[in-house]
This record gives sequence, structure tokens and C-alpha cells, in this order.
Amino acid sequence: MRLRPGPVRIRIMSTPSETDSLTFGVQLPTGLAGAGRAASYSWVDRVIRVAVEAERLGFHEVGCSDHFSSTHVVREKWENPPEYFEPLVTLTAVAARTSVVRLAAGALVLPLREPVLLAKQVATLDRLSDGRTTLAVGVGPHRDEFECVLPSLKGARRSRLTRESIQCLRGLFTERLTSFSGNYRHFRNVECYPKPVQTPLPIYSSGNDDGAIRRAGELCDGWLADRIGPDDLRNGRKKVLEYADRARRDPDTIHTSLRSIVALGTTAMQARERFGRSALVRSPHVAGPDPYLDGNLVGTPDQVCAQLEAFAEAGLDHFSASFVGNTVDELLDQLQVFADQVLPAFAERVDRTA
Repeated sequence: MRLRPGPVRIRIMSTPSETDSLTFGVQLPTGLAGAGRAASYSWVDRVIRVAVEAERLGFHEVGCSDHFSSTHVVREKWENPPEYFEPLVTLTAVAARTSVVRLAAGALVLPLREPVLLAKQVATLDRLSDGRTTLAVGVGPHRDEFECVLPSLKGARRSRLTRESIQCLRGLFTERLTSFSGNYRHFRNVECYPKPVQTPLPIYSSGNDDGAIRRAGELCDGWLADRIGPDDLRNGRKKVLEYADRARRDPDTIHTSLRSIVALGTTAMQARERFGRSALVRSPHVAGPDPYLDGNLVGTPDQVCAQLEAFAEAGLDHFSASFVGNTVDELLDQLQVFADQVLPAFAERVDRTA
């Protein structure tokens, strides 16, 4: 697929709080997400080119997931280890090649990251990108990854580590001198500069379990759900707002985001076949009686639009798509089809001018 010549001027709302409408993001092809690993697909092809094209097409955000190590499940399914690019380093490179698209760091596996260093890295990315960073954090889906990287904390409560780290980040992002003493995190009189451009820098709690939902309502600016249907999203969002109300927070300031796999085709069968050929079909996140439909959007553009409308009615503010594609060209073609045939259905929700 050839990129169209000439830039497109895109004006995108800088944060979800500036609009009540649905916005759209693209998961960059790092690690297991996206295009294949053949040697002909360079780092620039797999990441920078996709990010630049996503911005040109009018997507609100680009992001990438986080793994320190492959898990036992992945090692059983893949002969060669996936190349998990570090998200903050990756997005710094993306920031240098883009101008308006937001940069979604994560979901970062927060128990694996020391909070003072992380605060410094995230604030630096926000400065370098002129306030375009969104941070998503979670416990991490695989305990074996945590125990491989930090065997000395094998018995630690990852949910407690995550909660303490979010509290640390809030202080480090805003206070002149910050101290913290918890069950796991400890530091004293840290003067962490630079501060982020954004106040507050958006932090989303990632995960579908009650702990993630509670952290979203009590501590964060949003909830990032992963591959669930509209009913589960609606129920989860209701819980988020209940936790926010109990914590005496304004529920209107807390947003709801969803990340799912998207496979588009001219027919539903073609979309299923495309997904079936993708490396994503072996992902540990694809499960259930019908992995093509459970928690993912697989079908024609009209079918995907109908699904997105159902999510919007359930309270969704932002949708982040992991597009299928075993080559960069196939992945870019999926972005193009989505931009041409899905985004126009939500035209009032994406402020894009030529």
C-alpha cells in the first residue's frame, strides 16, 4: 500500500475530557500486536510508519503494550520469542515523527516499575511531546512474568504494589518534594523534575477485574477495559462510578476506554479468515467459545460500526484497536478501511480538517 502524498492537517481534541464523543486509537505493532516479524519489516515499518499513518488518517491516539519477559503461555505457542519493544522509548521515537496524535503508554505493568524513575520518564515524554501523553497502568495479566523479573517479591500482592505506585506517581507529578512510605514503595524528599505539561497527566487503570475497576474509580482518570462486550462494559463502568462516588470524586471526570482486536473484510467470512491467518489468533487474550467474536470486532465495516454504537450506548468514550495484519501493508490497509468506512460514521466525534 502506498501512502498518499502530502500532509493532512488534523486537529484532534487533546484529551477525552474536551469532548463527550467517541474517539479512536491504534495499537502499534510491537511484540505480539500487529504485523509479523519477517526480516523485511524494519522497526520503522512496524512502528513509526504505522504511527505516522494513523495520525494522518485522523486517529486520536497511538499506543503500545508492555512486557518485560515472555510468559509461559507465549513460550508454548511461539517458537521464537516476541520482540516486546519498551513502550516509553518507543513512544519517544513516535513523538519525534508526529505532532498531534496522543501517545498512550501502556498498559504498563506497574508492579515491575520503580515509581520515581517511571515518573521521570513519563514526565519527560510528556514534555518532549508537548503534553500528548496518556498513561495506562495495571497489575499485569501474568503472574509468572512478575515472578521471573522480581523473584525476591514472589509473595507480594501485585494489587497493593499497583495502588501504591499510582499514589507515588500522583505526588511525583505534582509536588515540589515528595515522600512515600507504604508496604512496598518507600522514598523520602524526592524533587522530581521536570513535571508533566498536563495537570493532571491522565492515568487510566487497566484490567477487567474488580481491583482494576476500583482503582479507576478511586485513583485514576479513566478505566481501560480489555476485550469485553457492551454489557460487561456497562456493568464495569457502573461500578467505576460507584467507587468514585464513595471516594467523593466527580464521576464525570472519569472516562471509559476499551481495547480490542479489529479484523475488517468485505464480508463477515473474509474478516474471520483474515483474523484466522493472523498471529493474533494465537494470543493468550483470544479465548472463549468463539474467539473470532468474543471480545473482538470482526466483520464488515457496517457490522463493526453497529458494534461500536452499542459500546457508545454502554458509555464508551474511547476505543483502541489492535488491527490484524501479518504484513505492514495489510495492517495499513486495515487502518485505511477503518478510516474510510468506520470513522465517517462517527464524523462528529473526530474533528479532522483537510
